[in-house]
Amino acid sequence: MSKATLETAYRMLTSDDDGRVCRDIPESACNDQPRNFLTHIVSLGATKTADGLIDPKLVLSWLLTQLGAPAIYIGLLVPVRESGALLPQLFTAAGLRRLPQRKWAWSVGSVVQGLSAIAIVAAALTLEGAAAGLAIILALATLALARSVCSVTYKDVLGKTVSKAQRGTATGTASSVAALFVILFGAALASGLFERMALVTSAILVAAGLWLMAALLFSTLEEKPGSTEGGRNPLAAAWQNLSLLREDAQLRRFIATRGLLISTALAPPFMVALGSQDVSDRAAQAFGGLGLLVVASSGAALLSSYVWGRMADRSSRKVLIFSAIAATLSLAATLGLDAAGLLETVWGLPLVIFTLMIAYQGVRLGRSTHLVDMADEDTRVAYTALSNTIIGLLLALGSGFSLLAELSGVSAVIVVLAGMSALAALVALGLDEVQTAAGDRKVS
Repeated sequence: MSKATLETAYRMLTSDDDGRVCRDIPESACNDQPRNFLTHIVSLGATKTADGLIDPKLVLSWLLTQLGAPAIYIGLLVPVRESGALLPQLFTAAGLRRLPQRKWAWSVGSVVQGLSAIAIVAAALTLEGAAAGLAIILALATLALARSVCSVTYKDVLGKTVSKAQRGTATGTASSVAALFVILFGAALASGLFERMALVTSAILVAAGLWLMAALLFSTLEEKPGSTEGGRNPLAAAWQNLSLLREDAQLRRFIATRGLLISTALAPPFMVALGSQDVSDRAAQAFGGLGLLVVASSGAALLSSYVWGRMADRSSRKVLIFSAIAATLSLAATLGLDAAGLLETVWGLPLVIFTLMIAYQGVRLGRSTHLVDMADEDTRVAYTALSNTIIGLLLALGSGFSLLAELSGVSAVIVVLAGMSALAALVALGLDEVQTAAGDRKVS
């Protein structure tokens, strides 16, 4: 792609027609920003598409059910995927900081995720029952660990290669592009026109190819060497990172907000359970629900991600507040529709899932942009690792909601999750507006 084409595409996506504004990135990185910006969109869009095609909450849970895996393995899918991607980061951040160019760590992590997806398909085609469950869980654990490397390095690379004014736009556009492709997958699932196992395994193989392609593309980023101080013993680094909680009140408030907003990630399975309690044809509903939920989730991402991203570039604080309010209203509507006997209608459950996923996309883009912009080059990796590790612990503890559902019913869980979302909006009110104009530099 020519330089002129890159510039045109960059300006169309960012509405930047008054000279490039470089904020909080090295002066030398400014002229590379259009190319880097589009490279981020394509590579991140590819991995987000892969994430949608291999979604543990939906796709892998259906796959294990079809393979006859014991319920314990199905129950491990989300905790292994989410906690495995977050918990190691407190201990790996210091080691990754030794790399002056962290794009290489992200690329290797993406390669490992692609190979893990191939292993999942191999297990699905050759194994059954407990053996298939164990093999897929181990492959997913490897994928999650590789993802943790990508997660802890991505925000740092983004902060070094894309201006503060454009980061939310880059991630939001990538989410929207990915959502469009995952919607097509969901529509194929819901249509019933294709043999189910072949469609799911083929989609996972496509996900593997996307991760491998993204790794190659991301390695071409023009990333300037960064600071490598702090690459010390992991345990000492972890303790030092924990000290940031004592020193930075805004970091504590941000993590508290993000912790309360895990409600948006935990809620969908309980919403689906509430909406299918009286459905007699479980097998048909499970597959139909899979396709409809994929469509609803991806449709929400397609329609909202770019908008949330642009809003986050102006005020990530407000995005978190609005997302928390939207999640609260969506969960309240779920309870209201259930009480009225409307949640099990054709439109009831897809509607509330759709609205919750809009809120979820806002949470993801708002907290990502806020963290990158509140930190600087010296603290970004540590802040990312610390917050992700704490959220990983909270997500692991979130398995306790299954016990609450057994004891008090699914509705009680949704009430608690709605309360968490409402409290998150109140806590987020105290966050700083980190998208400031200080230090801007225009490059013509």
